[in-house]
Amino acid sequence: MTERILTARMEAHPADSHTLARYEATGGYTALRKALGEMSPADVAAEVKASNLRGRGGAGFPTGVKWGFLPEDLRPRYLVVNADESEPGTFKDRILLERDPHQLVEGIALASYALDVHHAFVYVRGEYPKPARRLQRAVDEAYEAGYLGTNILGSGFDLEVTIHLGAGAYICGEETALLNSLEGRRGEPRIKPPFPAVAGLYAKPTIVNNVETISTVPWIVAHGGRAYAAIGPERSCGTRLFSLSGHVNRPGDYEIVMGMTWRDLIFDVGGGIPDGKALKAWIPGGASAPWFVPDEHLDTFVTIDDCAAAGSMLGSGAVVVMDETTDVVAAAHRIVKFFAHESCGQCTPCREGTTWMERILWRILHGEGRPADLDLLLDVADNISPGLRWPPAMTTICPLGPSAVSPITSIMRYFRDEVEAKITRGATVG
Repeated sequence: MTERILTARMEAHPADSHTLARYEATGGYTALRKALGEMSPADVAAEVKASNLRGRGGAGFPTGVKWGFLPEDLRPRYLVVNADESEPGTFKDRILLERDPHQLVEGIALASYALDVHHAFVYVRGEYPKPARRLQRAVDEAYEAGYLGTNILGSGFDLEVTIHLGAGAYICGEETALLNSLEGRRGEPRIKPPFPAVAGLYAKPTIVNNVETISTVPWIVAHGGRAYAAIGPERSCGTRLFSLSGHVNRPGDYEIVMGMTWRDLIFDVGGGIPDGKALKAWIPGGASAPWFVPDEHLDTFVTIDDCAAAGSMLGSGAVVVMDETTDVVAAAHRIVKFFAHESCGQCTPCREGTTWMERILWRILHGEGRPADLDLLLDVADNISPGLRWPPAMTTICPLGPSAVSPITSIMRYFRDEVEAKITRGATVG
């Protein structure tokens, strides 16, 4: 089944899909008019819950259920949109911000109406200046047209939207670190509970949702939650954006209906591996996710639950493909080095452990590995994520440390012979 919910406008009108004129001409803001004119806030929330939309930021938690966690008697409330897209290999939120920002703005207005929120924030990745400018322009246009501000469309509903540009820290993609940063503090994750829905921004009830999640809300309100739930598999319904990169003939962002196999995604959608080379492995959900290999996972369905059952996650929707020429130790080292650099340093197992895992991998990669390094590598990883299982157990406040463990457990499970060979004969990095 082919369905375009998030990318239809940008595919049909690539030159001006980001403008208010094009958005209105293609049905934009009709869902907001419908909601404010015909529906109560509870009605809008009910449609989102009926849609079975699951969060597109990584955890895959049901959006309508998450919205229901807000305490009934506490005000003010806030909506924070997480646009800090920093997971390596992920670039799908970028096109939503850059090429169809009004879709997000309308989604923010609808979600805020449903949640009785009167001030919403969008935290944009610091390396996204153009998407941030596009989004700010869309917000300005929405104010001018009466879709934001005071007494929106004569409904009596007020909403202010603030765009905040981050400073380039990966850790601020974690929702509580993001909230700390938004408050002007160090971007460090908070201990939970309390969860943001109870005590979030400025210690007030806060819902944090991903860009893709909120951008889907206008379609759901316009067409109904049941219509959205009818698209794709029951527990992974709807469409989803995937950022496909690495050794594929057609890298890029693709909106697909979940439920196809990884074989379909990599070889049909992505066009297969360049130069007829063999597929060696792929990361199904961003650098944080455990790897998949063709012998075990090529015919696994691309759904949240099937991916979890196979020992990984769809995560941020970033699919990184590796062909037969890939040095898996080098690939793992690059990922672990990233996480070691981006650790906020708050938790000792992450601060120390990621650094030592990076050093051990560097040693093996450069021909200086020792036989004891195999057990040492796994021992350090076990101190960060006890049991080395998925989903991970954690000795840290947030999942960054266990994320750095994923490439190590992956190469030790599927490619241990290659790691051992580098230690036995040494290795030369070209």
